[in-house]
Amino acid sequence: MTRALVDIELERIPLSWRGKVRNSFDLGDGRLLIVATDRISAFDVILPTALPGKGALLNRLSSLWFAWTGHLLPNHFVSTDVTGLPLSDEERGKLAGRAMIVQRASRVDVECVVRGYVAGSAWEEYRQTGTIHGEAVQSGLKKASKLPTPRFTPALKHDTGHDENISRAELRQRIGLELAERLEGNSLALYRAAAGLARKAGFVLADTKLEFGFIGNRLILIDEALTPDSSRYWDTSAVQQGIEPPAFDKQIVRDWLSRSGWDKQPPAPHLPPEVIEETLQRYQEVERRLRTSMSNVGELAGDG
Repeated sequence: MTRALVDIELERIPLSWRGKVRNSFDLGDGRLLIVATDRISAFDVILPTALPGKGALLNRLSSLWFAWTGHLLPNHFVSTDVTGLPLSDEERGKLAGRAMIVQRASRVDVECVVRGYVAGSAWEEYRQTGTIHGEAVQSGLKKASKLPTPRFTPALKHDTGHDENISRAELRQRIGLELAERLEGNSLALYRAAAGLARKAGFVLADTKLEFGFIGNRLILIDEALTPDSSRYWDTSAVQQGIEPPAFDKQIVRDWLSRSGWDKQPPAPHLPPEVIEETLQRYQEVERRLRTSMSNVGELAGDG
């Protein structure tokens, strides 16, 4: 198995930010170097077990999605080519396949979640109150039910601790009507386009988290895009109301942690080898199918 990259610092490029999964380095010219490590988080806690090769896979998938959705909204992606950067040979080896050069943006501190199906925390809230993020939803829905229309369900980002789910009305009060509507409109447009592509790959995109930022007055998509770390992917053949289908995403890890009896406070337990292997296999299957579908869509577009 590939050796996991848990953390990295660079001798000649200063670290700007260390997130749950990614380390960002300041290139000093309005660009950042983002390195996707093999760390994995769940319930807003970084786990002590890394998934070897996961960072490179996330980097490839985000690159594909940034290219595929660029016509809908600009994003921060510049290149995965780090040839001209001041790196040692050892550093280049560690960064191989997992680094992305991006434009520096001013982050909007909102997790822009779009849900097409009732799952996760949305199901838990709906089951108890009949609402999702404090807003009424039609009665009679079951776990894994498709929502009548995709719903924008924002959360306030907190760099320490858990993100805070809020209603759209509260979001408008906090950041203003105009920006809130721009975030919602762009999130829904990106979700619908991605869900359509996912269907061609045999997946239901149950939900996804997106992040946005500003370069000047221009709103762009940042961070990662539509990976199994930030989205729920279900095989279309397994979707039925009342039963959440087998996960092709981080839900595998969440489910094991829940069964373990962990109280969701650090430190988290170590993942067993079989959970690591199964998660990586599911992530790889998502990449394989999506890459094939994107290629086929591109060929059809070229034929037209």
